[in-house]
Amino acid sequence: MPHFKKPRRAEPLVKEWDKKAQKCGLRHSVYSVNGDQYTGEWLDNMKHGKGTQVWKKTGAIYDGDWKRGKRSGHGTLSVPHPGTGEYVKVYSGAWKNDKKEGFGTYFYNDSSCYEGEWLRDQRSGWGRMYYVNGDIYEGEWLEDQHNGQGMLRLANENRYEGSWKTGKKHGPGKFFYLDKGQLYEGVWVEDIAKCGTVVDFGREGAPAPTIYPIPEVHLADPAAVLKEALSQLPVEQE
Repeated sequence: MPHFKKPRRAEPLVKEWDKKAQKCGLRHSVYSVNGDQYTGEWLDNMKHGKGTQVWKKTGAIYDGDWKRGKRSGHGTLSVPHPGTGEYVKVYSGAWKNDKKEGFGTYFYNDSSCYEGEWLRDQRSGWGRMYYVNGDIYEGEWLEDQHNGQGMLRLANENRYEGSWKTGKKHGPGKFFYLDKGQLYEGVWVEDIAKCGTVVDFGREGAPAPTIYPIPEVHLADPAAVLKEALSQLPVEQE
């Protein structure tokens, strides 16, 4: 008795094409409808692993780690210079869920940059900021502002060391007027010195010292005077 083989059921072409279209592993450049270009690793049709993305609209390039379609891990973002067209580095460091998070360095321009910790695209944690005018801030940040303990060194070498809140000097701190050879130590409220003392500090070597030294002043009970002055300051609400 003859034996007949049943013909194998052919898989629809749509499914076959879909399998071939699935992106997984290392691939050559893949172009989006809007012209963006990605070259690198994939997993389940998402950018995952090492890869390079080029955005057609801005010309920006990201080269680094990806996770489930988003920049996550370590990577570098570069953009074309508006004048020369050459690529300049904007940010190099840690990413999470397509945002700067962790330790990284951001270049605002040729003479201004921030190196430190980030959280959801904002400077938060410890960091050092170099400003265009020559000032340098080193200390704690929260939501892109000085917040906590930090030191601001001005371009003329004068500096403030102490507490900050929402970008302003707030709380106990010291301001070193090294150009005049004086030191202010006291309490600040929203960038304004409210209560403290001024003494000579390195006056002999100061480039522009005051004409006369600060005379010594003695109080019968300095602790009581300071306590009374501090009591007049606004109390922070919990």
